[in-house]
Amino acid sequence: MWRRAAAAAGWGMRGPLGMAGRRWRSGAGSPDRAAPRIYTRTGDSGFSSTFTGERRPKGDPIFEALGATDELSSAIGLAGEFSSEKGHTFVDQLHKVQCMLQDVGSNLATPLSSAREAHRKRTSFSEKPVLELEQWIDSYSEQLPPLRAFILPSGGRSSAALHFSRAVCRRAERCVVPLVQAGEADPNVAKYLNRLSDYLFVLARYAAMKEGKEEKIYIKPEP
Repeated sequence: MWRRAAAAAGWGMRGPLGMAGRRWRSGAGSPDRAAPRIYTRTGDSGFSSTFTGERRPKGDPIFEALGATDELSSAIGLAGEFSSEKGHTFVDQLHKVQCMLQDVGSNLATPLSSAREAHRKRTSFSEKPVLELEQWIDSYSEQLPPLRAFILPSGGRSSAALHFSRAVCRRAERCVVPLVQAGEADPNVAKYLNRLSDYLFVLARYAAMKEGKEEKIYIKPEP
């Protein structure tokens, strides 16, 4: 995740042979073309590099947060595919969210404690995406019936997948908040994930409504 995030931010990791120290080999079609190897072997000892070049254990909170963000993007991608099959117009928004999560990863992969000013400028995360999510939330909320019961993840494949994405988003937020509190990540990253979970909840309800699917509600068992 962090390698892709760094690439999205336009930065290369330290190493004489390209981004993240990747080795290069000749392409299958032409000896003059170079193709990147997916594997680098640099993490075989249980350590990986941040965007700033700092080596940390793979169990470090930064990599936990990056992994959770990567899972979130994958979950949203799946929800987007289900939603696209139903012709939902919000699919473009989901794609934009996935792109924003790449920027979230760039910020997380650049711990402020070891980042130079050039790193910070390139991977900073503004409040603008947070405000955009709030606009989307308000727009869909106005079209939904009042919420009168606790809703269970349901309402068709699109809705259920969006609910699953929301749950993954909450976990990603829980991973990011300690980094923000420790001064290692931008506070706007945590804000974005917080609003994103609300957006995914509202969108799940909207998808169920548009598809005419029933939302299952919590029913207290009989004593």
